[in-house]
Amino acid sequence: MAAKRDRYSAGSMILHWGIALLVLAQVLLVTAAEANEGPVGREYIGLHKAVGLTILILTLVRIGWRLSHPVAPLPLATPAWQIWIARITHVLFYVVLIGMPLGGWAASSAAGRDISWFGLFNWPLLPLPLDRALAGQFMDMHELAAKLLYVLIALHVLGGLKHAFTRGDNTLHRMVPFLPRKSVS
Repeated sequence: MAAKRDRYSAGSMILHWGIALLVLAQVLLVTAAEANEGPVGREYIGLHKAVGLTILILTLVRIGWRLSHPVAPLPLATPAWQIWIARITHVLFYVVLIGMPLGGWAASSAAGRDISWFGLFNWPLLPLPLDRALAGQFMDMHELAAKLLYVLIALHVLGGLKHAFTRGDNTLHRMVPFLPRKSVS
């Protein structure tokens, strides 16, 4: 009989932590862009756009990976309401991690601003009318999604820490590659 999988696959972990690091990089890039004007600030925004599109691609890969690889089960004692919150949070993560880059891409497209993907090639712009007001609306949605992302990250991290320190279960073990399994009584 095969052993029951109690943690996510290596691919899931790589995608999870890779996207998490890229999201952190996005925050740092926007902060750096806001602290610098002119060409330096625009350089940071250019990197922000390229990283954002990379997050979009990796999130789509992650969804495909998740559909084709089993999800590590939550501990049996997890209350149903926590399972639902975890599921809703994960779905919202996917919506935001797809919607934010699409919103930024749409804003650049409506503003007629090229998007260089790390200097390798120009990402094609969406077929939107050149319209500053429309670009501004997309940017407003992009910024609102960033605020939602911060809330989701806080919920996600606090939920993991709650399980680790108040429940003492193996929830963190499921996604943290080098965290040893706890013996739970």
